[in-house]
Amino acid sequence: MKKLLSLMAVMVLIAVSNCTQIPENNDPILGIWSKLPTSIIEKQENIEREEWIFNDVYLGRYRRYSQQQVSLETDFKWSKEDGLYTLDYTAPEMPVHLVKLNRDGTPEKLEEVTGAIFAIRE
Repeated sequence: MKKLLSLMAVMVLIAVSNCTQIPENNDPILGIWSKLPTSIIEKQENIEREEWIFNDVYLGRYRRYSQQQVSLETDFKWSKEDGLYTLDYTAPEMPVHLVKLNRDGTPEKLEEVTGAIFAIRE
């Protein structure tokens, strides 16, 4: 009787584990976004660059480069609600950002709620 119950328990576990699916995330924000101030581009000195990498499990990595060296690196969680993306960083010195995706032009842009450009798709 114990063997039969054990066999049935194993079969139930196999059946349940085969039925679960991970939903596919095809959000248009996935990928690499960067910010490089135009005043710095013109001077080509003291280059500071910011980079956000969004992945499909609502996590990401933020990097700030200074003189081509990583000066700050932290992870963040992201979520989307009513067309607004919330970026919540693990580093305490980084504020929460609210941005929206603008796909009207090339390249695509992330904009702050005020309309200022936050980052551009790479």
